[in-house]
Amino acid sequence: MTQYRTETDTMGEMQVPQDALYGASTARAVDNFPIAHEPVPAGVIHAFGDLKAACALANQGLGKLDGRLADAIVSASDEVAAGKYDVHFPVDIYQTGSGTSTNMNANEVIANLA
Repeated sequence: MTQYRTETDTMGEMQVPQDALYGASTARAVDNFPIAHEPVPAGVIHAFGDLKAACALANQGLGKLDGRLADAIVSASDEVAAGKYDVHFPVDIYQTGSGTSTNMNANEVIANLA
């Protein structure tokens, strides 16, 4: 039996599988967009890892992000880019069209790893 934890975001509470690295936003997207039952392709997820690492380094270079935090984000992002956590990206390939749910999925996984 799956164990759940309660996470809260700006839209309210969500039940998230206890072992999931994602959070409330991703759980909500999974509930709201059960269209194809096919996740975003792994290559796209890996590219998000590269993008998030680059953003952390850019923000560190601009003095907007502490070096220790930037290093943690880059490390987590590199692991996402390498495919180590693909199972934690359950958002359906067909969502809102803007990719917001995929972006939030990446943010939540990387934040929880960092």
